[in-house]
Amino acid sequence: MKVINLAEKLALVDTHWDPRVVAGYNGNDIMVVKAKGEFPFHDHPDTDDFFLVIEGEVLLDVGDETHVLRAGELFVVPRGVRHRPRVLGEAKLLLIEPAGTPNTGDAATASRKEPI
Repeated sequence: MKVINLAEKLALVDTHWDPRVVAGYNGNDIMVVKAKGEFPFHDHPDTDDFFLVIEGEVLLDVGDETHVLRAGELFVVPRGVRHRPRVLGEAKLLLIEPAGTPNTGDAATASRKEPI
C-alpha cells in the first residue's frame, strides 16, 4: 500500500496515447495517459471504457455525438460502442479497464501498458 501522486507519474510520461499503469484495483489497471491529436475509432466488445480528465479538454466522439470533457469530468463508454477521443492541445487522463484490455480494442494494434 502506498500513496500514488498522479502528477508525479504523469511527469514521467513523454509520449502520447501510451497508457502507463499506476495501480491495480480488483483486476483492473488504473492508468494515466497524456493525449494529443486523434486516437483511432475503436470499441471494446467485452468491457466499458472509463475516461477521467485530469487536465485539459477531450472531445469524445461516440456515435453521432461529440461529448466535451473538461478537467474533473468523466465519461463511461459502454462495451461494444465505437468511439474516438480527440485532443486539440494536450490532455492528461486517468483510465480504468480490466488488466490486459488492449487500448485500441485489438491486441495487434494496441500500445503496451507499461507500469510506472
